[in-house]
Amino acid sequence: MDLCFTDLPPLRKGPAMPKIDIETAPVGHGTSYPDEFAGPCLPRRRWKLGDAAGLTQFGVNLLRLPAGAWSSQRHWHHTEDEFVTVLSGEVVLVEGSPGAPLTETVLKAGDCAGFKAGVPNGHKIENRSDAEAVLLEVGTRNPTGDGVDYPDIDMVLPQGADRYFHRDGTPYPKYDRRT
Repeated sequence: MDLCFTDLPPLRKGPAMPKIDIETAPVGHGTSYPDEFAGPCLPRRRWKLGDAAGLTQFGVNLLRLPAGAWSSQRHWHHTEDEFVTVLSGEVVLVEGSPGAPLTETVLKAGDCAGFKAGVPNGHKIENRSDAEAVLLEVGTRNPTGDGVDYPDIDMVLPQGADRYFHRDGTPYPKYDRRT
């Protein structure tokens, strides 16, 4: 079989992708959730490795969850897939679909989970241990924005919105990210 490479698309121009210096990568520490929902997520630390590498089609985050911290409020995405793997430590994945009881699954180093866009399987990760847990998060980047539903609380993020809203459409105040 002859291999022909004459129909390849042109190479993209741009800088090489060197090793990422995590300490200088953009960060998304804490949360921009409204005050009444922010507490368990304030201590989380997130380094945006995909942004540091200039990736545009998917995001990659290094997430450090101190003991007692949550990755998020329980949620699901309308248009973006999510994948998470535990690099170190132990966490509890809390998930559930509408009308079904919540399930809790312990995830340890090497374990992973994925969530398909548009499937209303609300999920969050809690660090219930007494030690830090480190995770890698990977997700689609929708250029028109993503909608997010938070099934346990009175909060939604409409597609393309710059703030959270109550389910009745009333906006929450816009909060800056804080820890």
